[in-house]
Amino acid sequence: MNEKERNEEIAISLFGELFMADQLARNRISKVLPKGMEISHFGVLNHLARLNDERTPAQLARSFHVTRGAMTNTLAKLEWAGHVHIRPDWDDARRKLVAISPAGRSARDAAVQSVAPLIAEVVGALGRDRVKALVPVLRELRTRLEDDS
Repeated sequence: MNEKERNEEIAISLFGELFMADQLARNRISKVLPKGMEISHFGVLNHLARLNDERTPAQLARSFHVTRGAMTNTLAKLEWAGHVHIRPDWDDARRKLVAISPAGRSARDAAVQSVAPLIAEVVGALGRDRVKALVPVLRELRTRLEDDS
């Protein structure tokens, strides 16, 4: 087997493991999120809380690599729940701006409280140092994949 074939074999194994880990993590996290909250809701609230600034729906869709329609649907649910405020952009009437509300920040904090023990348990089982060493590799993988899109 030549080097190219070995790299392809490793790549297939890597992505197979990533896909399965993603699916299993989503299932476990979905079960512990506060009632009515979906992973997509948590993702948007967490993103807005970290940024602490407004974003357009199009910017959010790009950040999450989803269609504008999918993001609009998620934002409508979050707005209905009172977790985000959506207002017109005063400089460009065609655009809207989205910000996390105080209720949204509380919902995000409650979600973090419910998810953190689950993730901490996995980190503990794998070993903190091993996970810490893995994070930069996964981050670089993500940025390379983002560059390709």
